[in-house]
Amino acid sequence: MSARSPQCAVASWPADAESWIKAPDVQPARRAADGGFTTRVNIDITPEQRGRIEVVAFRRGVTVADKLRDLLAREFPADPGDPL
Repeated sequence: MSARSPQCAVASWPADAESWIKAPDVQPARRAADGGFTTRVNIDITPEQRGRIEVVAFRRGVTVADKLRDLLAREFPADPGDPL
């Protein structure tokens, strides 16, 4: 049986972590409606809440992500005076 190389890497890591973190993706998976990048947010919800969200989204013919984006946009509208 042959010995395994101790330097068997699945992916190569950049030497400078700061430039790696700040570097944009080659092809973003999704773009926001305004053409900007999106970001992922994790929240803890109950299985019942998740089920209700999925059912409502399915009935309305949209994805759960799109439904939640609409909800967040209504609850947290952009403030015209906001620097962002």
